Amino acid sequence: MKIKFLQAGNGDAIWISFLENEKPVNILIDGGVGDTYKTTKGKPGELFEVVDIIKKEKQFIDLLVLTHFDDDHIGGILRWLNKDKKASCLIKKIWFNSGKEIAKKFESDENKNLDIEIVDGADDFHTSPKQGIKFENYLRDNKLWEGEIIEQGQELTLFGLKFKILSPNQDKLEKLLKLYEKQKDYFTSGSEYDFNTSLKKFIDEESSPLFKFYEDNSVANGSSIAFIMEYEDKNFIFLADAHPSVIIEGLNKFGYNKDNPLNAEFMKVSHHGSSFNTSTDLLEIVNTDKYIISSNASKHGLPNKRTIARIINNNSNAYIYFNYDLKDKVFSEQDWKDYSGFRSKMQNEF
Repeated sequence: MKIKFLQAGNGDAIWISFLENEKPVNILIDGGVGDTYKTTKGKPGELFEVVDIIKKEKQFIDLLVLTHFDDDHIGGILRWLNKDKKASCLIKKIWFNSGKEIAKKFESDENKNLDIEIVDGADDFHTSPKQGIKFENYLRDNKLWEGEIIEQGQELTLFGLKFKILSPNQDKLEKLLKLYEKQKDYFTSGSEYDFNTSLKKFIDEESSPLFKFYEDNSVANGSSIAFIMEYEDKNFIFLADAHPSVIIEGLNKFGYNKDNPLNAEFMKVSHHGSSFNTSTDLLEIVNTDKYIISSNASKHGLPNKRTIARIINNNSNAYIYFNYDLKDKVFSEQDWKDYSGFRSKMQNEF
């Protein structure tokens, strides 16, 4: 099995490829920002390259997981569908929690902010003035999706893999339906970076009994599809932008806790390393040395060095992987002197 974390700007795009009974299988989790497919000037990104490889090998995207509605996760997929009229021929199955299906589940009115359209030739789906085909209709018309809701507690088997769904729970789905608004800050930079603060200072701060962890309150992030993928008795944990309390709740449902932690090959750290999405309580339930952060450090102040300090404080032998070359930007010489056990490198293929 090969797992590649594409360079997807400030977003997520993950390509998983392997053989099942000697037949190639491809899973794509999200598609990053629009430029992950192609820039507005036509320069191909890594998502374009993956799609091109799959086409040339006469293979398919056997499962496309769209974890949630944020542009840095679905922007590249939407740009691909907008630009390539034959894209649907390459996709076999989609996991996607649509606004219409969530409204049906709760017997409630739809939230029109959850509508997505395929707009022929458009670059950015939230800003396009053109009318298009509703995304849900596109999926149904092309027989890519049966309208199923993916939610916490499900155990799904596909391609010889077992998926244990950790997020979203019903509360987060209902909040998405009631409260979601389209992003207004897609093209802005957001918070400040905390790279100049030492690991030791963060660890000392969080060792104080006065320290309080604050969880992400983003409605879209809370609706993220997050899961454990089991392959040949090995577990891989993909957390999208999910909220830590929900992930813990999901892990508990599958029997994992501090006394019985999940042994994992790696954790794809939630929300590009945000300090609001990785709690100490969560870290204590996942037993791994490999932590993967998907971000180019271009927006929203992510990744947070505070998150990395929290990881290292929990696991002094942690290996922090970035899918961009951020190691020297994030860590100082003093950090390496203070904590000699952890390691870090740029690596996006496993």
